[in-house]
Amino acid sequence: MKKLLLLIAAVGAMFWSCSSNDDESWDEMMAWRDANNAWFEELLTKKNPDGTPYYEVVTPAWNPTIKVLMHYFNDRSETEGNLSPIYTSTIDTRYKLHLYDGTAVDSSTASVVDGKAGIFRTRLDETVIGWGIALPQMRCGDTAEVVIPYTAGYGAQSTGSVKAFSNLVFNIRLENIYRYETSPY
Repeated sequence: MKKLLLLIAAVGAMFWSCSSNDDESWDEMMAWRDANNAWFEELLTKKNPDGTPYYEVVTPAWNPTIKVLMHYFNDRSETEGNLSPIYTSTIDTRYKLHLYDGTAVDSSTASVVDGKAGIFRTRLDETVIGWGIALPQMRCGDTAEVVIPYTAGYGAQSTGSVKAFSNLVFNIRLENIYRYETSPY
């Protein structure tokens, strides 16, 4: 009898947890995802005043369905010959992150590395997939807007103040490559 009551309580709790509030949350999440997808598709067609594409589309050979968008703010001829990181590099960057709707989420302004304020140091292969796709395209000294679709960001997971299905918009300056390559051993 006791087991039957526990079973009934468990089933009741399960049905209660699937109430309309969850449906509303699900609907909100799907609306957010759809808005992010539509915005990203719109950016693919954005043009400069001269009619050339505003963003460079970077697609990794290992997954042709991922498209990361990059727009450089600096004259790249000035960084010609500077090193670009590889996937196992440790890099120093300055960045600001916001979502597609302009919501500011994060920045490197509070970070301090080797006495330098505003520098964020990380191994490239320990960040979101989109950084591993975009940053090897950059050279030390480059500044770019990098738009990462949620599929190459945090995906269907919420993390901190970033909702699930959020495209990530970074303004990134690649300051330095602290370690070019890390030994696998």
